[in-house]
Amino acid sequence: MAHVKLVLRQPDPYRGGVHRSEPAPLPEPLPAPVCDSHTHLDIVAGRDPEDGAGAPEPGEAAVRELIDRAEASGVGTMVQVGTDLESSRWASDLAAADHRVLAAVALHPNEAPLTADLDAALAAIDELAALPRVAAVGETGLDYYRTGETGRAAQAESFRGHVEIAKRRGKALVIHDRDAHDDVLSVLDEEGAPERVVMHCFSGDAAFAAECARRGYFMSFAGNVTFKNAAMLRGAAAAAPAEAVLVETDAPFMAPVPVRGHRNHPALTAYTARFLAEHLDRDLEKWCLQLAENSRRAFGDW
Repeated sequence: MAHVKLVLRQPDPYRGGVHRSEPAPLPEPLPAPVCDSHTHLDIVAGRDPEDGAGAPEPGEAAVRELIDRAEASGVGTMVQVGTDLESSRWASDLAAADHRVLAAVALHPNEAPLTADLDAALAAIDELAALPRVAAVGETGLDYYRTGETGRAAQAESFRGHVEIAKRRGKALVIHDRDAHDDVLSVLDEEGAPERVVMHCFSGDAAFAAECARRGYFMSFAGNVTFKNAAMLRGAAAAAPAEAVLVETDAPFMAPVPVRGHRNHPALTAYTARFLAEHLDRDLEKWCLQLAENSRRAFGDW
């Protein structure tokens, strides 16, 4: 994943800019616990491809502290998501070590064109997907923002392979969709989607939300839904059925308002959950209970 890590660390306005070094203020605790449906604690806790630093062990204090801070803020559970074999193994180890975490395992779409033996890599992902604390296969999908025409065939092959694994293993499928809405839906329609599909970091408009809802997909909204220029995403959130909405951080990226620009972490999911309750005119406690139930239906029990 070395190449992909470097790519993800480049400045990207979609992800909300650079991370400030000082800690972000913690949110007021939610009245009922919700789930961060997509996070990368290995990066938050120390994995840094720019200076060669690796992730801490899943049981180390820095990782436990992040999970504890989330729980104290009303984010009682989370899904740790892999983007290559190394981080997918890390995710499965963390889920085995901490009952508040489930894992998702996959090759990120931008990793697929860089993988010398895609069949072998998918076979390794398949083995991890069989583990009981691995709840999902992902993040997989298509990314036309960072990968050009020459890499798209490998992305599609990898995506189709992940769809097959998710169906055979009975796991949720977590989709990374960047500037590729129509092709993502086409692949899922052609292959036959698993019973549970999560559109991670939902990036479409209200019409795309309606298409996803028609197919029964979950739509997970990240901190960028709170950004001033995100009217399209807020329209999509309003168009999505309440029972299909999830919230996430995609930490360390896209910290929500009012802590935009800080290094994101799971506790900050509370800001996004509260923002959506206000935007959608929902009672906050009932909304949190709805989000938690949606997460349980998407990923299973923790």
